[in-house]
Amino acid sequence: MKSFSFKIVLFALLVFAFGCKESNESASKTSSEIKNEIKYASGLAIFKHEEYRVVKVSNPWPNATKDYTYILKEKGAKVPDSLNQFTTIQVPIKSIVVTSTTHIPSLEMLGVENSLVGFPNLDYVSSEKVRARIENGKVRELGSNQTMNTEVIIDLAPDVLIGYGIDNKNPTLDNLEKSGLKIMLNGDWNEQTPLGKAEWIKFFGALYGLDEKATTIFSDIEKEYNTTLALATKAASRPTILAGDMFEGTWYLPKGGSWGSLLLDQAKGNYLWKDTEGTGSLSLSFETVLEKAKDADFWITSGQFSSLKEMTDANTHYSQFKAFKNKNVYAFSSKKGKKGGILYYELAPNRPDIVLKDIVKTLHPELLLDYTPFFFEKLK
Repeated sequence: MKSFSFKIVLFALLVFAFGCKESNESASKTSSEIKNEIKYASGLAIFKHEEYRVVKVSNPWPNATKDYTYILKEKGAKVPDSLNQFTTIQVPIKSIVVTSTTHIPSLEMLGVENSLVGFPNLDYVSSEKVRARIENGKVRELGSNQTMNTEVIIDLAPDVLIGYGIDNKNPTLDNLEKSGLKIMLNGDWNEQTPLGKAEWIKFFGALYGLDEKATTIFSDIEKEYNTTLALATKAASRPTILAGDMFEGTWYLPKGGSWGSLLLDQAKGNYLWKDTEGTGSLSLSFETVLEKAKDADFWITSGQFSSLKEMTDANTHYSQFKAFKNKNVYAFSSKKGKKGGILYYELAPNRPDIVLKDIVKTLHPELLLDYTPFFFEKLK
């Protein structure tokens, strides 16, 4: 969430700095005139000054209590002394390490995927362009996210490492920062609105000096998303929806405040757990789900199955659901990278326009007669 009080303090510091530095008031805009360039993302703010940018990341993980401020400046640019306390990164950057597959589509859309030099758990990457670089030895394996190989990262010496946190404990990132590496946190995964997640491409655009390109890309996504939203209002009904499936004895499905639940609602579907509070996942028993969703019209699975037979092989009781009997079960598991990574988990947060269109096509095919879903397929 954006911290209003923090903005006030930051603006006050900038006003003071410019007041000491500038005798000509017309030489630059005052801090109060500089607006946050972010529209939807609740955990990101970018303030564009004449010689530098202030990037503020808040809520990088659930219930975070600390904000993170970064200063992006070109070589030779002057930054007020009051901002020296924050991590400063020279832009445009030439090399990067990212730690989540959701970061990769932004690099690819901006055309800077060749700057990626390292990533933890390379097998999870689905992007064909990045996989080609991996196979050519141009992207190093860094191990697991929480225990990355610090020696390899230090040897790579990226201009910046983009990390993310589940909580405020990440000793690997702390140690790398103490070693002199530039670390930035990215909170895209913690955004709960579809366009809020997608807007984080502007975070990467600022790092590469590609702000305008990032804005154009996002504006196109926003336009397509809103066009589909308007189309969905023409739906004649709201079919009921079951989501998720069993994993190790527990049924996981989205809570009512999650971005997945919001997408189902915006596609004019009646997600049966839409009224549950919170974000993330619910953990329920099979019996609880069966009682509520036995007669659901549609079932969107988690992606671990590729056919109806695989589902009943895993749990014969899946066949008790009406959606299964009517073969109205859909999944996003068919599009995978060469090592088995599911493309949906990598790309979908960045392309909510595609996800929404897929769901509208699934629930209301009459509204999109000539459209073929990109992620979702009916299981056979």
